[in-house]
Amino acid sequence: MQNRINTLFETKKRDILSVYFTAGFPRLNDTAEIIQELEKNGVGLIEIGIPFSDPTADGPTIQRSSETALKNGMNVKLLFGQLKNIRETVKIPLIMMGYINPVLQFGVEDFCKKCHEVGIDGLILPDLPLEEFESHYKEIFQRNNLHNILLITPQTSEARIRQIDEASGGFIYMVSSAATTGAGKKVEDFHRDYFERIQQMNLKNPRLIGFGISDRATFANACHYASGAIIGSAFIKALQTGAMLKDSIQEFVKSIRDTE
Repeated sequence: MQNRINTLFETKKRDILSVYFTAGFPRLNDTAEIIQELEKNGVGLIEIGIPFSDPTADGPTIQRSSETALKNGMNVKLLFGQLKNIRETVKIPLIMMGYINPVLQFGVEDFCKKCHEVGIDGLILPDLPLEEFESHYKEIFQRNNLHNILLITPQTSEARIRQIDEASGGFIYMVSSAATTGAGKKVEDFHRDYFERIQQMNLKNPRLIGFGISDRATFANACHYASGAIIGSAFIKALQTGAMLKDSIQEFVKSIRDTE
């Protein structure tokens, strides 16, 4: 079976909206409903965040959501339980994003098997070095039809970008700036020269831009330079409004772009 991420990028070349949320936030059992409502509102790809107590790249909004999720009782085993039947209702690609520590604690092989069982298409583990992945885990990922989504930043050298492009499957996560995650950047804050430089490299993998994408203007700007963009902190803030999840999600997606 072809990986759903590949199918997405083959069928939709532009304006892909990927949304990140923290599993177990705002309430412990909201995970499946959030995923279902995002798909209903036209989101193309979903990143399910694994809460972790010691994040290194997350801004304050995502950090606080992780703290809340952990206090709510979220853990990896419970998350897999919540996702057990998700493929009965959801067709779009699903990615798990987090840090390598909880995956190592669960056991990499067992973790990847469970991902395959519940229908996860890829993993984003920013603190898993490429060399470590290729030496120890690549075959496990391949056996379970999982893409390892790798990140590049404005500081990543051309040689390293080409190495990442060669090793990647699905897409490349293009970090917009050398900062933590978080909404609030203006369009003009992004490194246009970096975006254009990557465009001109003619990489084999499609790209999504993340970090700082928070509204219609920053999403549209990112889509000019890549296949789409990833929104996290702004969506987590939208989940805190106190409104019904269904209403919050519908309003948020509409604020970024008209649903298809």
